[in-house]
Amino acid sequence: MFFSNGQEFKETCGYEINGVWYPRVTKIVEIKSKPALYKFYAEVKGDGENIIKLSADEGTRIHEAAEKILTGKSIDIDSSIRPAMEAFRQFIEEQAIEVRPEHIEQRITHPEHRYSGTTDALATINGKFGVLDFKTSQSIYRDYNLQTAAYMEAWLKRIPTLETRWIMRIDQTKICFSCGAKLRPKGGREKIRPARDMNNRAFPLCNNHEWSELQGEIELQEFPEWKKDFEAFLGAKRLWEWEYEYWLERVGYLVPTL
Repeated sequence: MFFSNGQEFKETCGYEINGVWYPRVTKIVEIKSKPALYKFYAEVKGDGENIIKLSADEGTRIHEAAEKILTGKSIDIDSSIRPAMEAFRQFIEEQAIEVRPEHIEQRITHPEHRYSGTTDALATINGKFGVLDFKTSQSIYRDYNLQTAAYMEAWLKRIPTLETRWIMRIDQTKICFSCGAKLRPKGGREKIRPARDMNNRAFPLCNNHEWSELQGEIELQEFPEWKKDFEAFLGAKRLWEWEYEYWLERVGYLVPTL
């Protein structure tokens, strides 16, 4: 990534807190290779950046709506994300998910390992208290564990009663009445995925899909073991520091080597 100057690098890649600059967790984990993303760019043939921007905009609207729903604020939900948010509202009521307003969208810093990030929420689910992270992707990817492990380690310095972490996927799809396939129209790209059996084997797609109305889809996974993921995060952080050594020295984060 190109940066014009040190200030641009600092604003893009981190936060300045009480006069000290820290790199952001989400920027650090970007250093990891993402084969699925490369496959995506190959499939869309030049329109990838626009699709990613539209998807990111939708993801931002979903995050903002979810945070307002969790804190009981009145909200006029955009029609483009209404199915997802109606499913989200029903899910948190059925699961009795509890979140305090002061634990929504909070920035956390780890002074010792020198990084910072913003957590979506700290929540109580089924009697456990932990980090809750929202995603709007089509699956819950293992890469997300690096991010949430970094949040866990930092929060435990402040709140030692944290027990676990969850990732909640908020999405919306159409279902084919004939073959059960799912159509995901996110970012202006209509991605069709076949239905699968209990052994994850794909059912054949029918020739003429009959799609349902757009409907919300919520998936929640708990990842209580996080120490190994945090070690991997620190490895990614070291690689990120190596990649951006020039700028990190320019902004005073790293001491120049002689």
